[in-house]
Amino acid sequence: MRIIEQLESEVRSYVRAFPAVFDRAEGALLYDEHGNRYIDFFAGAGTLNYGHNNPLITQVMIEYLNRNGIVHGLDKATVAKKNFLQKFHDTILQPRNLDYKVQFTGPTGTNAVETALKLARMVKRRSNIIAFTNGYHGLTMGSLAVTGNDFYRDEHYGARANADSMPYDGYFGPGVNTIDYLRRFISDKSSGVDLPAAIIVETVQGEGGINVASVAWLQQLEALCREFDILLIIDDIQMGNGRTGFFFSFERAGIRPDMVTLSKSIGGGLPMAIVLMRPELDQWKPGEHTGTFRGNNLAFVAATAALSYWDNGDFAEGVSYKGRIMAELLQGIVDKYPELEIKLRGIGMVWGLDFSSQPGFAAAISREAFANHLVIELAGAEDHVLKFLPSLTIDEETLREGMAIIEQAIATLQARGEARRRGVA
Repeated sequence: MRIIEQLESEVRSYVRAFPAVFDRAEGALLYDEHGNRYIDFFAGAGTLNYGHNNPLITQVMIEYLNRNGIVHGLDKATVAKKNFLQKFHDTILQPRNLDYKVQFTGPTGTNAVETALKLARMVKRRSNIIAFTNGYHGLTMGSLAVTGNDFYRDEHYGARANADSMPYDGYFGPGVNTIDYLRRFISDKSSGVDLPAAIIVETVQGEGGINVASVAWLQQLEALCREFDILLIIDDIQMGNGRTGFFFSFERAGIRPDMVTLSKSIGGGLPMAIVLMRPELDQWKPGEHTGTFRGNNLAFVAATAALSYWDNGDFAEGVSYKGRIMAELLQGIVDKYPELEIKLRGIGMVWGLDFSSQPGFAAAISREAFANHLVIELAGAEDHVLKFLPSLTIDEETLREGMAIIEQAIATLQARGEARRRGVA
């Protein structure tokens, strides 16, 4: 660790939470430089839905590199890009009756968000964007303006222009329909909230604390956008690629967003980001929005291979099955420790245990779990949610093993707490 601590910026984060030097990985497992095995419930913050070094993906990349396939291509036409677009159309868009153009942006999620916001403003000739409480959309300036957490939104950055924040589903509790609240602001010309070009939303807020929008709320949001001629942007960067049990997280609501941002797992573990847009919104002039690494052809190759998981319904059924296992085991934890007042939220294979009533407890669980060789991160504004994000390809035995480590970590912490209360060393 010495060279990392000496040379790498203080901004480093995950290395502090998981202080090991990792060397190799396979599926849902990580191994450090000493060969110690860790179960990964982090999955690259949602980048590794198909697991570490997925052999299906790795093999096609090796073959591509061995034949000197183009790696960097800007937006030139390549065989790798052609194959990806054909596969994406045939396997994802066409079966869902979705008519979208595809824009390749810079390789990270925030690049896709910046692109979508810029295009929405250009098309609608309006500058305002509406986002939601606890939303997270990236840390470049435009994306930061529509991100909620004030840890990132320091006033010195000046990133709050041309964006308004509205309450997400359930923000005021189950008795308040926040779409009605939003409608009031938009329809009142004296509200101080300008009619937006677009509304951007995550159907499940990952970094915000695993907040799951209801189907009814999402449908009402879409209807509101249509009524007021507002573009609806779904940020599916973390929740797309099957995380919720569907390829797109919005499928469960039957809505059709105007734009969709995808990154993380769309590249099969490699840097790649895209914006999907209704064809009539594709009003760019050639070269009007660019990015040096918008042509990561090795990612196109990996992505094309990863999409084969969606050739039939087996993969989605597997996600739903393992998601039910997670929900059942986590509910068991909630029931076992009523004194902790844990709230359980989630869908598919993304779940969160909310320890709002026990400040610092989620972080303590993460540390204890890591000591027992499981990697799991936190979510929420106060890091009060333990966030379960295993690879979708994890086998059931390893999934259950990881869940058992979490339960044991909670039991250990509770026992320590009880010992302290009794004055036992």
